[in-house]
Parts: sequence; C-alpha cells; structure tokens
Amino acid sequence: MPLDPSPLNSLGLPKPPHETRVVVAMSGGVDSSVVAAMLKEEGYDVVGVTLQLYDHGAALAKKGACCAGIDIHDARRVAEEMNFPHYVLDYENIFQEAVIEEFADSYLGGATPVPCIRCNERVKFKDLLETAKDLDADCMATGHYIQRKNGAHGAELHSAEDANRDQSYFLFSTKPEQLEFLRFPLGHLPSKDATRELAAKYGLAVADKPDSQDICFVPDGNYAGVIEKLRPGAAEPGDIVDVDGRVLGQHNGVIHYTIGQRRGLGIGGLSNPLYVVRLDVDAKHVVVGPKELLSTRTIPVREINWLGDEPFMSQEEWHVAVKVRSTRPPREAIIRPISETEARVELITPEEGVSPGQACVFYDADSSRIFGGGWIWRGY
Repeated sequence: MPLDPSPLNSLGLPKPPHETRVVVAMSGGVDSSVVAAMLKEEGYDVVGVTLQLYDHGAALAKKGACCAGIDIHDARRVAEEMNFPHYVLDYENIFQEAVIEEFADSYLGGATPVPCIRCNERVKFKDLLETAKDLDADCMATGHYIQRKNGAHGAELHSAEDANRDQSYFLFSTKPEQLEFLRFPLGHLPSKDATRELAAKYGLAVADKPDSQDICFVPDGNYAGVIEKLRPGAAEPGDIVDVDGRVLGQHNGVIHYTIGQRRGLGIGGLSNPLYVVRLDVDAKHVVVGPKELLSTRTIPVREINWLGDEPFMSQEEWHVAVKVRSTRPPREAIIRPISETEARVELITPEEGVSPGQACVFYDADSSRIFGGGWIWRGY
C-alpha cells in the first residue's frame, strides 16, 4: 500500500510547523503583529520583514500612517518579544517609482487613484514576495482581512468573514501564482475585536494601537499638498464651469477636486446644489452639474486581473456583483469582455460618483468568492 501523504499543517502545507518557514509582512500594526505572534506560537519558523517605504524620518511622529519610523520600531519590538528574526528592507526607491509617481500623475490627469492597491500589487506581492522566496520561505503571510481557500482549480480569493473589515477591494489584482504562495490568517475572524483579544493574549504592546486611516505617505490626508510637493506648479488655476461651459467661478487647481464633491466649490447663491461631475485637465476646468449627472451605468475597465476558473473570454458576458468603491457594497452587474484585459461593465442599478482611477472589483453574486477586477479608466 502507498504511504499516506504528510498531514497538512494549519497553513495547508505538508510539513510540520517547525519545518515550515513563513515570512510575515509586518507593518508595525496590530493585525500583522498578531499574525506573526500566532504563527510563532504554533511553532512555525517565522521571519518578520518590514518595508521602509518612504522617508520615515519625516513621518516619525505621524500617527495613523503605516511603515513610518514608529511602526518599524513597533514591528521590531514584537519580533523581540516573540523571539523571531526581523529585517527592515529599504524599498523607498521601488515605492517611489511604482506607487508615488503614478499617484501624482493620476491625480494630475483628473483621476482618483488608489495607491494602496498598487502597493500590494507592485511592492508587497511582487518584490517582497520574491524576497520571501529568496529567504527560502514556504509561504508569506500578511495581516489583510481576506480569505484564501482551496478550490477545484487551485487557490481562490474570498471576502473576509467580517464584512466591515474586508479588504478584498484592495487585493483584486493578486495573481493566481501569488495566491498559491500567500496566506491570510486573520480572514476568518469575526471582528477586529477578536484580533485585539489575540494581541492581548500574546502580550503584544501594540494590542491597543489605533488602526491606520490614511494613505501611508499622506498621513495628514492632504493629497493636494503632496502633489504640489511632487509636481511643483501643478496646481494651476482655472474655471469652474457648468455642463454647458458657462463660467460659474474660479478654482486654484484641478487637483483639489474629486468627482462627486459638493462642498468647498465656492459658487454659492445658486438655487440647486451642484456637484463635480467631470475634471477637464487640459482645459483646466472643474465641471459641475446636478446630482443626477453623477449616475453611471456603463463603466469601461482595463488592466483586468481575472480569477475565475474559466478563461475570461470564454463567455460573452459574466453575471456578477461589482464594487466601484471600497466603502460600497457589491452591486449586481454584467461584465462584457472586450479582450483578455478590457471589458465594459454594465451596472443593473446606476451608481453615483464613479471615477477614473478607482478599481472595479468583481464578486460572485452567490458566494464570498472574488473573481478579480480592473481599473476604471475614462470619463463618462
């Protein structure tokens, strides 16, 4: 009789934990710290890695930003408390080129970018993942709230158990081969409180540390200020116009406005409220109109990462649910493929404030599975 295969450990690998090396991506926050502590307690060969993504000296005292100086210190302290090695890798140049520069260019182009997705795609799940393999790791674990499940055709991406913490919107571009190597030990937890209880159980000093709220390199939330530093002179003044081109007022730079914005337009005295419906960068126009003009049913999407079992082009249309913003629930939609990486998405119910630069993430309407997604790429 053939020998029974080795039993799988809690990470789904056919080795005992002490023979399984896991690189844990540690931001210094409570989530990734709990992942590292949990796996160390289970007996895994844990190696902690923290990325220095930007000039942490300038952000040392900025709370609410990940990967800043204080967070590197916190990650190192957790490693010392739990007795596993910890490394800090200087990824400033990679982060600048792969994330920050595109963020600036997208904003200047009138889009509303999501740099956290690009960071996961181009830095954490690309360069850091390759570094983990160089360290002879069997897998890499992160503190993201999302689930990885084994399916009939390989690893699948699923929403987190706690819908309020789900981070699937930010991870849609994860490739199948990356998913085979990645692990998300917190995705099944019922709430963030459960994570903090685990942090307290392990005696971690970060148990009560606040969650990061803003983009890490914009810790004060002032996006336009960052753009002006990166691209001096980019905030050129222009006109605020209605959809017929009539000038209603002036602005001090298109980068200060986003699709759907109502407040701060400086064009009071009108009988009906107006919203930003389009940004015309070439003409330096902020175009405003009534709320109904924000409604969108058809969304062009490109750079699609498809995670379905069948090839994307194998069907003329896919009936799914989609998210066009991280804070909104999935809505019923039809995807009509144009190529392997482009499609037209038709929303069954119109959405307001759909903006180029945002992601459109695909979900199975009948389960927690994520079918990938793409980038919204032009105005309407």
